[in-house]
Amino acid sequence: MAVLSTNSRREMEIHHFPILVYALVPLLALVLQAWLPRLVTERFAWFDLPLVVTVYFSLSRRSPAQGALMGCALGLFEDALTHRPIGINGVAKTLVGYLAASLGVHIDVDNFTIRLLLTFLLSLLSSAMYLFVYKLVLGLAIDWNWIFELLKAVGNAAIAILLFPALDRLKIRD
Repeated sequence: MAVLSTNSRREMEIHHFPILVYALVPLLALVLQAWLPRLVTERFAWFDLPLVVTVYFSLSRRSPAQGALMGCALGLFEDALTHRPIGINGVAKTLVGYLAASLGVHIDVDNFTIRLLLTFLLSLLSSAMYLFVYKLVLGLAIDWNWIFELLKAVGNAAIAILLFPALDRLKIRD
């Protein structure tokens, strides 16, 4: 993993997108995440589209504050569209957005392999944070399977393989 020097960090490109991309891509991810499991089967629960979108925009923008806000907003809206207590996904995705953007400042995240690996690892972190909040903070019972969460992280990385290059084409070129 390439670590950037102080000079190259200052010169690093921060990617910009049209306003409609910032609005429609997260909205589409939320709608699909809430709608597909009800329409088809629980197989779509193996993916977390709002998480993948949070990771992508956080890595691209390289702003921890913006990454945390996007993660918080997507997580809270995802909670509102599901049967879960409000705030569980908000906390997990806020942490993921902040960490993704923070890592984007320090390492070369334009490398596709690094972005996939970070998506996989941040997905596992989101699952761990979800478990922590659900079980330890709220004290609620939860049926948990780490194999399922590992497969979900692989599914998120697989979605990133398709989604990241498509979103890269929407960047505003200077």
